[in-house]
Amino acid sequence: TGTEMGTILGCVRSTVSRLESGELKIDERQAAALDKRWNTGGHFLRLLKYAKLGHNPDWFREHMEFEAKASVLKICEPAMVPGLLQTEDYARAVFSAGGSSDVDSLVATRMARQEVVSRPNPPLVLVLLDEGAIDRPVGGRREVMSGQLGRLLDVSALPHVMLRIVPKSAGYHVGLEGAFKVLTVGSIDVAYTDAGGGGRLIMDAAEVRAFGIRFDRVGTDALSRSSTRTLIEQVRESLT
Repeated sequence: TGTEMGTILGCVRSTVSRLESGELKIDERQAAALDKRWNTGGHFLRLLKYAKLGHNPDWFREHMEFEAKASVLKICEPAMVPGLLQTEDYARAVFSAGGSSDVDSLVATRMARQEVVSRPNPPLVLVLLDEGAIDRPVGGRREVMSGQLGRLLDVSALPHVMLRIVPKSAGYHVGLEGAFKVLTVGSIDVAYTDAGGGGRLIMDAAEVRAFGIRFDRVGTDALSRSSTRTLIEQVRESLT
């Protein structure tokens, strides 16, 4: 029964129902519990491993649903301005360079997502950017980047946005391994990693904590908020 399954998995009957419907996904502890109870030789853990290695096209959509409800967003981006802070021109340049077939629709979706930053009672937004993200002339130095840097200056002045840049002088840092974000929704944290061809939504608590630690490690090398604004202003002035 569902109640008996809950006893095996260490959860209540309603959680079993959400697992059955696909609303929730099994984690390593639960997979191991099933393997132990049914003596499957690690079958469920192997299935979980291969499922995580694959790409689920719903991950990005699910990540956006979490993003819209989040109370805290931690964003780490080594290569470009994150989507929530992009201007329309910058986003258009990114999608056009990527060869997207429906640039207008993609830009409109990205702009709509940004309402989470400006809505009433917005989330706390903590952003760590590598310096390379602000001096790469996406769309042209004057045409697009000047406006994009101006947008970063405007957003960084908001009380709920903590934007900090890791300078090139810091050398290598773990944030250079790839973009990711950690989202707090209610009492849980989830993570999302970006990758070419599609990202990955992470629900496992231990792995999410690891990304939270990675965010903190990157932050130790970042400039202060005021020094970040000064650097952005200097880069913007150099474009003229």
